[in-house]
Amino acid sequence: MSSRVRIKIDYIMKIHRFYIGGKIDLKHDFWVHDRALLWQWGRVFRFVAGQEIVLFDGKGNDRLYKIGEISPKEAHLLLVTELEPKIPKAHVYLFWSLLSGDKNDLVIQKCTELGVTNFVPIFSARSAKTKFNIAKAEKIALETSERCGRSTIPHIRRPIDIQEVLSEYGDQVNLLVCHQSHSELTEVKKDSKLGIIVGPEDGFMDGEVTTLISGGAKVLELGELTLHAETAAIVAASKFL
Repeated sequence: MSSRVRIKIDYIMKIHRFYIGGKIDLKHDFWVHDRALLWQWGRVFRFVAGQEIVLFDGKGNDRLYKIGEISPKEAHLLLVTELEPKIPKAHVYLFWSLLSGDKNDLVIQKCTELGVTNFVPIFSARSAKTKFNIAKAEKIALETSERCGRSTIPHIRRPIDIQEVLSEYGDQVNLLVCHQSHSELTEVKKDSKLGIIVGPEDGFMDGEVTTLISGGAKVLELGELTLHAETAAIVAASKFL
């Protein structure tokens, strides 16, 4: 890689990225009238004409724009170039038992950075929580995607129980339950959809593991040491991304 290309990449990584969702169509040149974006650009970042920003729509479209004009009411953006999207290499679902404190936030943040595509919180016998704030989780995933350069936003759904994991995903996802055992994991195809299942802080009940394995899940070992649940989720996801 030439030094010129390397400098360009480093420069792009330092530019602020903004997720625009369905609020704005990414065109060649256009005017922005979205109040929330304009307030953020003007009041928080103090952008001025001539500065560059990256906009992405969460569908794999990333574009670099230069600010032509900006005021509290509108901004004119000029397309500089289309950027190569950064999309996860694998389709990985993370099923994790709800944890205590802010550990769920950590799992979502770090696994979004790694490239997990779907987050599915689950209720198990030893789950530390019975409530889950989806809006907060989606905000964490969105802001993390903006910061890390990811071009897609992971999907997060409502919590389900172990039986629902099997009934709703058993036929479409290769399920892997993190559990210490002496069995060997059958080789998993790289292009297949994977579902990593991580237990609570005190681990799954034996009956829950039996239910998952009987329902078609395979065992995924993460080593001889006992990991914190949030660490296990991150380590397991990193094996396939």
